[in-house]
Amino acid sequence: MKTSRAWLQTYFEKPLPTAEELGDALTFHSFEIEEAEGDLLEVKVLPDRAADCLSHRGVAHEIAAVLDMPMKSDSLRESLPEFPHTDSLTVSIQNPEKCPRYMGALIRGVKVGPSPEWLKASIEAVGQRSINNVVDATNYVMLNIGQPLHAFDAAKLGNKDGVYAIAVRDSRAGEKITTLTGEEYALPEGTMLITDASSDSPAGIAGVKGGKAAEVNASTTDIIIESANFDGTSVRRTAGALKLWTDASQRYQNKISPALAAYGMRDVLALIQQVAGGEVAGVVDINHYTQEHADVSVSLAKINSLLGASFTTVDVASAFDRLGFSYTQEGDGKEVFTVTPPFERRDITLPENLVEEAGRILGYDRIAAQPLPNEAVEADQIRYRGVEHIKDFMAEHGYTEISTQTFAVEGDITLANPLDKTKPALRTTLTENMKVSLAHAATVAPRVLGPETFVKLFEIGTVFTKDGEHLSLCFGYQQMSGKKYAMLLAEMAAALADEFGMHTSIVAENIAEVDLNNVSFTPFGTDYTPKKIALGAYRTYSVYPSAIRDIAVWTPEGTQESEVSIFIEQQAGELLARIDRFDRFEKDGRTSFAFRLVFQSFERTLADTDLDPTMEKVTSALNAKDGYEVR
Repeated sequence: MKTSRAWLQTYFEKPLPTAEELGDALTFHSFEIEEAEGDLLEVKVLPDRAADCLSHRGVAHEIAAVLDMPMKSDSLRESLPEFPHTDSLTVSIQNPEKCPRYMGALIRGVKVGPSPEWLKASIEAVGQRSINNVVDATNYVMLNIGQPLHAFDAAKLGNKDGVYAIAVRDSRAGEKITTLTGEEYALPEGTMLITDASSDSPAGIAGVKGGKAAEVNASTTDIIIESANFDGTSVRRTAGALKLWTDASQRYQNKISPALAAYGMRDVLALIQQVAGGEVAGVVDINHYTQEHADVSVSLAKINSLLGASFTTVDVASAFDRLGFSYTQEGDGKEVFTVTPPFERRDITLPENLVEEAGRILGYDRIAAQPLPNEAVEADQIRYRGVEHIKDFMAEHGYTEISTQTFAVEGDITLANPLDKTKPALRTTLTENMKVSLAHAATVAPRVLGPETFVKLFEIGTVFTKDGEHLSLCFGYQQMSGKKYAMLLAEMAAALADEFGMHTSIVAENIAEVDLNNVSFTPFGTDYTPKKIALGAYRTYSVYPSAIRDIAVWTPEGTQESEVSIFIEQQAGELLARIDRFDRFEKDGRTSFAFRLVFQSFERTLADTDLDPTMEKVTSALNAKDGYEVR
């Protein structure tokens, strides 16, 4: 949120520090500051504090608490006036769960025009565009205390016997609306709307944006002001469906308090009368919300235990005083605090929330560093070093580590809200993901990394069963070329047994898995230092698929394999990426070698027209060599 230091200063008698100094203070106690320069602070307010701090008042209140610098006034702690009632406006709400509160006010005789310089400068300082005094007043109040507001031109709404009627309802199939900026939107059925009840036509998208039909302009004299509260989930869904994100929707989707609507109405009525004149005919308040949450209690012992601090009751009381919390203290040493959260602090629902508030205001720098208990540290370190030992051991045996997602199609534990609807469960084994990874490796693994004829992969990860979660090791291989090597898994299982005492289950022809919960890390995890394994220089590989050709040739007895392969490489040219010998036998005084040639281009996919001439050249050259004969 863009925040003006000059605007913040209106909340304090004492001069504020520079924007940079304010940014440092807030960073260490409240929020991340994305920019602090000149008169502007760009405050990154996270969702848990958006209900109260997407406003200058909210940021000012944080500054007051952090710097222990009293505010000269706090608009949310001042009493509300008794709003006059009017029979010239009615409000109906179809679904109170989606609109727990709607306040509407009728103001007659306003004079719409340019805003006074102070108002225009204030909103433009934080990136807003000045429109007219009425609209600017609604935006100013929203930026000041966080309550979105909207003004309708009453003359553009229908009325019956001099009574205007506002209805909050869900949209029907096929309804459309043109917004203030002129774009037309087809509304998904169920979109919450503000409508002119007399004509049953949309006047605005609730919590998102007003409609063009009731726009306030220079000819407007009577206006209806909306200060409402809309369900955050509904507003977020609407804004996402329409791809229409606004300052109002940002605040509603973070669930501001319904109580804030009355403060917004109080402030906007006073400001509009100040800058545009007019007379308030009355206010209608349809209010369905109840008290938001109960008191929250926390003990000094819990605060110090969770933070590792040694705060006193005086310290904690000071922090709560600076935050403006109402609280009582109980116990012999007054060590139990029961806090009544302010209505705007909807994030305070648990004792842990109060622990955090005390810690950040008093300063985490006041918490002395303490080593963790040696027993816990040593046990965790042995486990960590043991896992690293296993990983190094697998890498030394030619296996490449992978990491796959923990979600699965089926499992013992099903998620209530899965990220991927096709995988609603947590995995009970690493084997299924290994199968997928090996199959994928068969088509995409680079073929220029060495003479290996198969890809070898392993993963160490957590699996989740009805008996609990535990670590598992899974490893497997994918045949790429050459003769089938059936003993690969058995040899690796034997090596793991010799090194770590592991019992490996071979769960598929080319995959094995080990339950590491049954392995003691103590022998091989104690004092183990992870190794730096030399993997060789990086070589880029082609994104285009490779092509394979086989060739077998008789050679004179005693001919070396390297002699034949080097000769073939010389004839095959630059498209040859790799050559592997996959067969050799002797007969009648001659030796036969069979080679697999892998061709690949960095520029295109190779076709037969690229490879046939090359293979003809290789064949001809071999046949022309004394004692050689291509089979």
